Amino acid sequence: MQDILLLLQDPAAWVALVTLVVMEVVLGIDNLIFISILTNKLPQEMRERARRIGIGLALVMRLALLGTVAWIVQLTTPVFEAFGHGFSWKDMILIAGGLFLVWKATKEIHHNVDPIDKEEDFIASTASTTFASAIGQILLLDLVFSIDSIITAVGMTPHLPIMVVAVLAAVTVMLVAATPLANFIEKNPTIVMLALAFLLMIGTTLIAEGMGFHVPKGYVYAAMAFSALVEVLNMFARRKRERDRLSKQVVH
Repeated sequence: MQDILLLLQDPAAWVALVTLVVMEVVLGIDNLIFISILTNKLPQEMRERARRIGIGLALVMRLALLGTVAWIVQLTTPVFEAFGHGFSWKDMILIAGGLFLVWKATKEIHHNVDPIDKEEDFIASTASTTFASAIGQILLLDLVFSIDSIITAVGMTPHLPIMVVAVLAAVTVMLVAATPLANFIEKNPTIVMLALAFLLMIGTTLIAEGMGFHVPKGYVYAAMAFSALVEVLNMFARRKRERDRLSKQVVH
């Protein structure tokens, strides 16, 4: 308790907390896009529950991982060397998560481009299997992002309470934003393709990071923000054309 009181009086701790919260929220965007696309494939009555359970379990997992920070930091130790690069457990987890994201995004893009082909859907057709599969995939991807963000957080601050508060803040934002974002994506089909392209890029970035190629996150998120801005402008343009078309029909 005394340590927490000392942290509250330390300006550097507050700066670290704000920085870490912003980082966790930004990193959570990737996860939130995936959750939105995944849960939108469920029946309407299951979507909200799947998001809350998935994000809630993800919170429990992140807090449990924070309790094993000393072990997680050791995941950066090289296990073997190949192609002139020492691969650690963290690298292998990032590569596996990146491959999963690339595969999942590619498959979803295929289904959007060719909606007739539905037999090979990644999620099973029965409701129970679909629900369990969605929760499992949310936790699987959150594990990858959690390990990466925790290792980054350890480099920013040694104080566990700051990390816990940052995780709680990020997950709270995810809980609040999950349903509005999912509804927005569902109502705008072109956003789905853009979001899948984001996941494809994020998956490729994870693979590159695992292979030892550092990709500045700022470039990735700047590209995502620019693409999102262009799509928003396109949405306004489409709505204006639709209003003009309807007004002409009324006149005639």
